[in-house]
Order: sequence, then C-alpha cells, then structure tokens
Amino acid sequence: MSLVAGGGALSNMRLRGIAWMIAANIAFTILDTLAKVLGGTIDPMQVAWFRYATNLVLILFALRAWGRPYLFDTSKPLLQFVRGLCLLGSTVFNFVALRYLQLAEVAAIAFAGPLVITALAGPMLGEKIGWRRWAAVGVGFVGMLVVIRPGTGAMHWAVLFSIGSVTCYAFYVILTRHLGRTETAEGLALHGAVVGTVALMPLLPPVWETPTSGWIWLALGATGFLGGLGHFMLIQAYKRAPATVIAPFTYMQIIWMVIAGYVVFGDTPDMWTLYGAGIIILSGLYVLHHERLSRGA
Repeated sequence: MSLVAGGGALSNMRLRGIAWMIAANIAFTILDTLAKVLGGTIDPMQVAWFRYATNLVLILFALRAWGRPYLFDTSKPLLQFVRGLCLLGSTVFNFVALRYLQLAEVAAIAFAGPLVITALAGPMLGEKIGWRRWAAVGVGFVGMLVVIRPGTGAMHWAVLFSIGSVTCYAFYVILTRHLGRTETAEGLALHGAVVGTVALMPLLPPVWETPTSGWIWLALGATGFLGGLGHFMLIQAYKRAPATVIAPFTYMQIIWMVIAGYVVFGDTPDMWTLYGAGIIILSGLYVLHHERLSRGA
C-alpha cells in the first residue's frame, strides 16, 4: 500500500510539474504577443529595455537584494557579463523578428534551440554526443530549413534575427550550465537582469518614444512581469519533475502561438511552417528520449 501511495504521490508531483510548464508556455506566449503588438508602435530596443528593467525591479524586491549585497558577488564576472549579453541578444533579436514574422514562425524556429544546445554541449561542456543525437540535430536543421525556405523567395529577412535569437539563447543556456556549478540561482537571475537593463541604456536615446497611452505603459510593464513569472514557473516545473518529463510539453507552445496569432493578428501559418515545426519537434523529442535511455530513466 505504501508503495502504491508513494507512486501516486510521485505521479501527482510530475503532473504538477507538467501543469507549471504549460502555464509557463502560456505566459511566454502572451509576452511574445505583447512584444509583437508593441513592435508596431515602439522600437524593439525600447520594448526589450522595459522588459529587463521591470524584471530587475521585481527581482530586487523578491530577493530583497538591498539587504543581501552578497547576491551581487560573483567569482566569474566576465562570464556573467557574457551570459547576460547572450540573453539580451536572444530577447532583442526575438522582438525584432516578432515585428515582421508570424508568432507560429518564430515559435517553430525557436524549437530548434534544444538541438543547438545539444550541438554546443559537446565542444563547450565536454559532454559526449553520440551519432544518434548528431543525426537528430541534423534532422532538426532540415526542419528549420523547411520553415524558412531559403532561396525560394518565401524567406523573409527577419528569420535571420529569429535564428540569431536561438543561437544566443543556446550560448546563454550553455553558460548558465557552466556557471551553475559555482554561482547561486538568485545571483544568476540578478546578474542577467542587471546586464540586460544597463547594456541597453546607451542605445535608448536614438529610438526612445514616450508612450502616449496608458495601455502601452501597462503592456510594457507586463512584458517584464510575464518574463519573470514565466521563468518562475519554469523553476517550479523542473523542481517537481525531471527534465525528460517536462521538456516535451515545451512544444505545446506552438498551439498557444498559433491560437494567439489567429485571434490577435488574424494570422494562419502555412503548411510549410507546420511541417517544419513537426520535424523539429520530432527530432527534439528523439534527443530527449535518447537522453532518458542513457540515464536509465
């Protein structure tokens, strides 16, 4: 009876983790939708700065950092700075791409992120990458080509920013894994927000436009809140279930992005985008399955 009860408790914990992941995906979808809406009137650099500045204020209050100055300490300041720039680059490139591409297109390309991380983990972290996972990375790359269709005339130049966002995010994750061995989670969150806020400030004067309506102020503030909330939900998800259980539900975001794109902008993704997204998702799921097998999970 105790084993059954224990198994039920474990199953419930994993279900909660999955629920947190789905909620995080919805938060990130709303964030991207707001960024696309704001991109029609506000420069993406300014939108990104508000996203980081609001998030920084929330983190400072959540951690009560004014009474815990040690949170700002780091044994690897240069890597913290580079990591922050990678996250910033991912955000800015993503916001620029969202200004011109459909939400579903951006999401489909973003799904290649785990595959890029897998490719980089070998040379940068010394992780062993077998031929099967390399094959999955190659198939995922083919899927991304199906989405962007280079050389066909259907490729929009903004997909380059979406690819840049995925690449920056992959380096950010790799550096986070590396720094996570010596740095605290609170310190990583705080330094990322500080770097993004400060690094964008010199770039604001040429593009700054003072919002003229209350809804724009509210939407700008919401980007930071949703970003922080989404990452909090991700933490809660991974606390309650293994990555191999949680990660596949990340791909559900394509559903929310398609719905948001249709409801808010009237966009309907073409079949090439859906086919390419399917190829990328299947290759990503194979990598996760192989990782589960290799760990005996």
